[in-house]
Amino acid sequence: MRITYEWRGDFDNTALNSLHAEAFEHAPLPIDWRTQVQRHSLGWVCAREDGRLVGFVNVAWDGGVHAFILDTMVAGDLRGTGVGTELVAVAARHARAADCEWLHVDFDEHLRPFYFEACGFQPTDAGLIALPRPDGRPE
Repeated sequence: MRITYEWRGDFDNTALNSLHAEAFEHAPLPIDWRTQVQRHSLGWVCAREDGRLVGFVNVAWDGGVHAFILDTMVAGDLRGTGVGTELVAVAARHARAADCEWLHVDFDEHLRPFYFEACGFQPTDAGLIALPRPDGRPE
């Protein structure tokens, strides 16, 4: 298995939508990821195995010293092989190179070992406000 990692790598929306659906266990959605990340992100990392998109992480930022890991995804057949850890490591190197001083992440409880042990994040106090849609359902 040879996985390559590319900062701000090119990707196909259909492939990324399929990977997102697999990673977050939902039906594929028609999201225009390319426009979204080009407009709002510091960068992103694509992981490929023999041309197949097998991993992705988005790095949003505030335009200053704070970067944010979003949507870390790894194909199901490669989870637990270090692909996710390397995606985050590449993202961290590039955020640092862009003069960011902090890399933030939030995650579901079951991912604590991945982010704290494998990736080296430290626990912090943080807050969250849910912003439901007008019909009262969460987004």
